[in-house]
This record gives sequence, structure tokens and C-alpha cells, in this order.
Amino acid sequence: MDELFLTCEKKSKKLYNKIIKKTSKAISASFENETAYCGPTPEELKKIVQQQTILPEQGLGFEKVFELTKQKVLPNLLRTPSTDYMPHLHGPSLLETLSAETIISTFNQSMDSWDQSPVATEIEVETIRHLCALYGYNATKADGVFTSGGSQSNQTALLLARDWYCNKHLNYDVKKFGLNDKCSRLRMYTSEISHFSMEKSCHIMGLGYKSVVKVPVDSRKKMDVTALRTLIDADLKAGNIPFLIVATVGTTDFGSIDPLQELSQLAREHNMWLHADAAYGSGVIMSQKYNSRVKGLSLCDSITVDFHKMFLMPISCSAVLLKDGKTFQALTIHADYLNREEDEEDGYTNLVDKSMQTTRRFDALKVWMSFQTHGKDGWNKIISTSMDNAAYLFSKLNQDPDFAVITEPEISSVVFRYKGSNTFTNGSFNALIADEINKKVRRSLIHEHGTIIGQTVSDGRVCLKFTLLNPRITHKKLDDLLSLIKKLCKEN
Repeated sequence: MDELFLTCEKKSKKLYNKIIKKTSKAISASFENETAYCGPTPEELKKIVQQQTILPEQGLGFEKVFELTKQKVLPNLLRTPSTDYMPHLHGPSLLETLSAETIISTFNQSMDSWDQSPVATEIEVETIRHLCALYGYNATKADGVFTSGGSQSNQTALLLARDWYCNKHLNYDVKKFGLNDKCSRLRMYTSEISHFSMEKSCHIMGLGYKSVVKVPVDSRKKMDVTALRTLIDADLKAGNIPFLIVATVGTTDFGSIDPLQELSQLAREHNMWLHADAAYGSGVIMSQKYNSRVKGLSLCDSITVDFHKMFLMPISCSAVLLKDGKTFQALTIHADYLNREEDEEDGYTNLVDKSMQTTRRFDALKVWMSFQTHGKDGWNKIISTSMDNAAYLFSKLNQDPDFAVITEPEISSVVFRYKGSNTFTNGSFNALIADEINKKVRRSLIHEHGTIIGQTVSDGRVCLKFTLLNPRITHKKLDDLLSLIKKLCKEN
């Protein structure tokens, strides 16, 4: 049989090196300029990738298939390292993490049991220990686990919060007996602009959307604590059971940070769990200039951290951290074929004991390598630069009468809309015309200029969004892009 895997045999090593070298060379060659996208529309891309079959009677072999990949795929991929790419919380990947990804995929460890991932297990445990300390937890008591992304980290935290509350305050074990009538009255509170994983999680957990109480935000897009108090009091009077507050530390659109200290105080008053969805804002901890904005994270009972956002690591890479690691027991169940109790008694760590997933990738390696590669100084520069860029862009937009900025950025997202003279009819501002201009300009940037920025809605009106994760972006780049946007807006 042909060489299929990397093994100790010389032929397989030679073929592996050839494939990796050929791949890296082709990837490098595809970065021909700074644009983020080469321009095909959805319809054009469908025609480019359409084939009669992707499962031929006889295999074509790697060389022919790789030529197809070079022709159809590589030229049309988004180049996320480009300084013209800034639409979402989806950024470039640091070089050392690409090395880590090669190691992860080649060795293909599975992070559920120690005998499938010996050193990988110990690296994840060690990495989690240091992450808990970084976010202000007692590392000897706290614990965490890597997940597939922020949604799963949030779902894990919400499930553990529910089971903790039911056990401690309702004297009821959901793990053993499932949901009862009291569970239908459980209520959690989160910002009206929080991530949709809150509703999804409560649906999956059997609590339903009705258990998610959306709290209004103030003019800075932060959760309104006064409104939250009113909502909790109303639920208590109605016989409902407040059990959880979810603070968003970096909302998806605006990067706004909910008031953690005030929310912590309120949670303690009502014996509630406080979870921080810091999927976006967790990276701020690395900035010496700005980390005071997230100092309240240590007050939270759990924290979602995403490394494929501000930390610039390949998808997927996230973790959920718990102030009290014992809470993970709600997820533990033993199987003779996987996580035997006798092995754990002898010191073998099976990470499936605290994970919603069984099979998982060795994503901790990316964090382990990257943190040591850059150190505190390097990470400070990476994160602070992006946040400085957001502050600079805000100041430029705020001084330009043709634009309206929705709120001053707290992290690295800037949301704004064009409202120049051609958005007025009969001397009055026409919001519908402005909406259409903003939409058209974003499309024009994608397909005619290779530049991708975001689009969202605030107060019912279409807005444009810069999500500034790439520290290579300069003030000149931002100036030039604003000039281009203004030019396109006035032409529409």
C-alpha cells in the first residue's frame, strides 16, 4: 500500500517533508499583495468550485489534487493576516501557532483520556493552571478546560451554574433526576446585546428562551445595573428563581464591558452565580495600559476566554475557567473503556471528566507556545497597539461631520455610519438613504477593493464596523481607508 502516514520509515518521512514543503511554498506564494480578498461574488465562486464529482473511481493522487487546490481554493481564501481584513472577531494567526497547528494535526492527540494524550494532557493541565493565575484566581483551587470556542465555553459555564445553584440552594440534583417544576422558574440575566449562545445554551439545557432575561444597556452599550435590579425584584415577586448573571466583557459589535464589580455585588446579594463571557475582552488582561478595564474578572465564578480572537491564534481555541474547580464534578461520569476510576486514583488525569466534549484537539499547545514566544512584553505590545488603533480611529471619525460614531470603544471595535450631505432630502436627514449607502459601500470594498469591514445594526440603523485585531494596522492605513470609504459614500 502507498505511504499513508508519517511513520519512522524513511519513505514516509520523505513524502511528509515533500508535502509540507510544497504546501507551505504554495501558501506563501498566494500572499501576492495586501488585499484581504480577490473579489469573486458568491455566484462566481460556486462556478469555480463546481465539479462533477469529488470521489472519482480512481484516486487522482496528491499532486493532481494539490494542483486543483492551488487553482480553486488558495487564490480565493480570505487572507486574514491582511491589514485590509477587519470585519469580525476573526483575525490572523501568529506564526508560532501555525507551527503548533502542524504538530497538533500530525500527532492527532485526543484530549479525553491520558492514554490518548500523555504529554498533551499534562501541558493542558499546566496551561490551565497558569491561566487561572493570570485572571486572578487561586490556582490551587481554580480549574478550567479547553473547548471548541466561546459558545461551548459559555454553555459549559451556564450548565455548571445551573447545577451548582440547584444543588446548593434548591437541594436538588439535576444531574441525577433531570429538570423538575422548580427548574422551569430559573432565570438568568444578560445584556440585550449579549451573545446568542445564551439563548442557545438555555434551549439545549431544557430551560428554554423564557429563562433568559435580557437587560437593557446604557448609552455606552453596558448592562444597566439599575434595570437589572428591577428585573430581578420583579422575578422574585412573580415566584421565579434568579440563579445567574452573565456579564459580557467585550460585546460582539461594540466591545463594551459590563460593570463587573457592581454585578458581582448584586450576584452575592442574591446568592447567584456570576459568569463573564470574555470571549472577546479576555485579551485585554495582557495590556499594561488598558488591563484595568477588566480587573473585575477575578470576581466572577467563571470566565470564558477565547484565544482565536484578540490572542490571534488559529480556530479553534477557547477555554472556560472556574473559580472553584470542584464544580466540574457535574460533568464527570466514568466509563470502563475510557476514564477508569482506578487509573485516576493512580494519578492518570482524564480530561473528559470536566469536558462536554469527548474527543478534543490539543489546542493548549498553541497557548503554551505563544505565551512563551512573546512573553508579557510582546503581548502588551500586540494588544495595546490594537486598542490604541481603535482609540485613534474613534477620534478621527468623531471629528468628521460626515460620520456618526455609535460609542467610544473600550477594546478594539469601532462602529459608525456615514451621514454625509447626500443622505439628506429636502434639508432633512434620510435614514433609509443612509442605510443603503452604508450597505453598498461595504459590498464595494469587498469585491472592488479587496477590503473587508463589518456591518451591523444599532438602534435599527445600518452601521459599518472596524474590528481592529491586527497590530500591523497603522494610523496611515486607517486614514487611507477612511478616505476611500468617504469617497465611495459620496459617489453612491
